[in-house]
Amino acid sequence: MRTLDAGAGLRSFSRRVMAVVFTVFPAVARASLLPPELEDTVADIIAWVVLVVTPIAGITIFWLVHILPEKIAEKRKHPQVQAIHTLCLLSLFFGGLLWPIAWLWAYTKPVMYKLAYGTDVAEPEHDAREAAAPQAAPKSAVVLEMRLLEQKIAELETQLAQQANARRGPS
Repeated sequence: MRTLDAGAGLRSFSRRVMAVVFTVFPAVARASLLPPELEDTVADIIAWVVLVVTPIAGITIFWLVHILPEKIAEKRKHPQVQAIHTLCLLSLFFGGLLWPIAWLWAYTKPVMYKLAYGTDVAEPEHDAREAAAPQAAPKSAVVLEMRLLEQKIAELETQLAQQANARRGPS
């Protein structure tokens, strides 16, 4: 059998009294905590942020995310950095559809690149130019071949001069 508890009835009664008090004496209700002039100023600031700052920040973040594969490829000294850079730029124009491919490409090693070029790591361009300058001195076989070619050219020029003189006839 269930008995009524005095505490439960008292709580129910106090709730009813509070509900009646709040309906009879309503508190002053305001739509905002700010004065109307300040509210207009805050609305103007929010509008400028939404119309100007947000698009600029969005475009900047979109661009920074799309050049990440290029930065990763440069850091890992990927031999095909320029191709990954081009794919990142194309991805910007195609709305990011090519970006996952550039991302994967930046993290992979080229399969046959080492067989073709002897290394799977890109060397910076300025170092390649400096390294190529000392090797520019021709080898002895190349020098010999160049002298032979110069002699043949000289012989052909003399033959042409003789043929030109023979066509003109005796003067």
